[in-house]
Amino acid sequence: MHSFHIPVLGLGYSVDTPLKVARYGISSVVSIVDDELVERMRQYHSTQNGLPFTPILKSGPDSRSKRITAYLNLLNELVNKQFEELKQMPFNQGMDIDRYFNLLPEASPLKQGYELMNEYPEGERKQIFQDLLRARMNKGAIDVNIMAKVDKMNFDADGNYTGDTHTDALAALKGFAESELNSSVVLSAGMNPRLYSYLETFKCFYPDGNNELRKRIVLKVSDFRSALIQAKFLAKKGLWVSEFRIESGLNCGGHAFATDGLLLGPILEEFKLKREHMMHELLALYQPALAERGFTETNPAQKISVQGGIGTMQEDVFLREHYQMDATGWGSPFLLVPEATNVDEHTLQQLAGAGHDDFYVSSSSPLGILFNNFSKSSGEEQRLSRIANGRPGSPCNKKYLVSNTEFTEHPICTASREYQHLKIKQLKHSELPAAEIQKQIDAVTEKVCLCEGLCASAYIKNDILKARENKAVTICPGPNIAFFSGVYTLDDMVSHIYGHINLLEETIRPNMFINELNLYIDYLKKDISGYVANLNEKKGKYLLKFKDQLQQGITYYKELIPQISNQTQDYLERMLKDLLLSEEKLQLLNI
Repeated sequence: MHSFHIPVLGLGYSVDTPLKVARYGISSVVSIVDDELVERMRQYHSTQNGLPFTPILKSGPDSRSKRITAYLNLLNELVNKQFEELKQMPFNQGMDIDRYFNLLPEASPLKQGYELMNEYPEGERKQIFQDLLRARMNKGAIDVNIMAKVDKMNFDADGNYTGDTHTDALAALKGFAESELNSSVVLSAGMNPRLYSYLETFKCFYPDGNNELRKRIVLKVSDFRSALIQAKFLAKKGLWVSEFRIESGLNCGGHAFATDGLLLGPILEEFKLKREHMMHELLALYQPALAERGFTETNPAQKISVQGGIGTMQEDVFLREHYQMDATGWGSPFLLVPEATNVDEHTLQQLAGAGHDDFYVSSSSPLGILFNNFSKSSGEEQRLSRIANGRPGSPCNKKYLVSNTEFTEHPICTASREYQHLKIKQLKHSELPAAEIQKQIDAVTEKVCLCEGLCASAYIKNDILKARENKAVTICPGPNIAFFSGVYTLDDMVSHIYGHINLLEETIRPNMFINELNLYIDYLKKDISGYVANLNEKKGKYLLKFKDQLQQGITYYKELIPQISNQTQDYLERMLKDLLLSEEKLQLLNI
């Protein structure tokens, strides 16, 4: 129905977005990392809709997957109910059914049919036309996201390991697989062979009697090579990747995975050039694997989409037309749309009034992966306050990101008060220079609790925050959000995406490719400065390769600019000028 989707936004920000947008045909992605969160949201939405709620206790057998299944089934039930009610509404009375069609892009045959129907005189023919439109309406998908490598081992009350199929990622997958959803699981943050192998134990990922996939696999990827490796691994098991979602390495929200200087434009070009060959290569592995498992040979579809830093209709259209993308993802701007996401009022106003310097790539994630951060968040204020009071770190209640065994037998989280106390104590007793000790202490105390911080806003907005529960909010928008300075309705944002209005009309904003390039140059500059004292040959070669990849990307963009046909000449000249300035900045970096 729509040419865009709303990607996953932290833990809590899009946890119930399908209830807000799916009835209008807009697909979105729900995080299922946190089963405590989904259980709380299941209770909330059950109560709101007058439905019975039976809690699934954490101490019960297989509670994680059961909680996830129960929540996804509730979302499915409520969205189906919303959609059926919407379809039965009368036309032309300013109700949701008219909003459904008005939100559609102009090129949609369904919208064109709706506009034609409105020109018909009242009578039987108009009623038949309306019934045809209703029959062709579709709701948006309720997709889910699993960070493949966030896969903590779990133990029972007696300290016994509960088994490989009960680790966090595998239990979440089971929760989705056993749900009633007909949708996709988006696997992100790298390849987990154990998780990928677990997929083949569920029949729902194989073709049904109609040769259709009731549940589909989507890979979020940052380059062609890793996409092909992962897809081939799955194809050999008779598992098909229905979509590759290409995401900018740095110009995105949440965790950022900096490629080795490989920029989005060249990445998209490689997918465009090799797409057909990749399809044939994967089918050659997939079809025999299907036959071995007793399934009829099938030729499934495969989509490729792109997300990360898209800001205007012209950029969106260029990505879909020039690179033959099937769809785009618009994430962070929807944090400014209260109808669509869970951002508490205080954080919302802070975001709406923030400047470019308020958004930055940090090392605050306990996963050891770059993380997009917001300096004005209450979570960041709390982190600094705890340091000032001599109590750095957070209580670790949920333990989803425990991984460090430097001081303890069982893993603990590097954002926890326990770890930071032990690490700071060790550093203070070391023989390092005072300046180096402080530098390392700052790196330790930069880590923040994401498990609670990324859920707090959803609890606050829905008024389900418990007494004495942490109110500090962590939020992880992509840097592109800095160009949007307001609070918007769903209609505003969708109209902006499709070019009916321009929310950035008064904003000077470089092209998304230039924005990403500058983020990479700043990242390289910071990386060089971090190794200036002890740069070895291996790191030096890596940095030189990184810089060379950026230069190759700049050369590519110089050739690309004349091919951009949906922008004004003034815009293209400014884009070239910005590109040359970025090239000068890159050349000044001395390795």
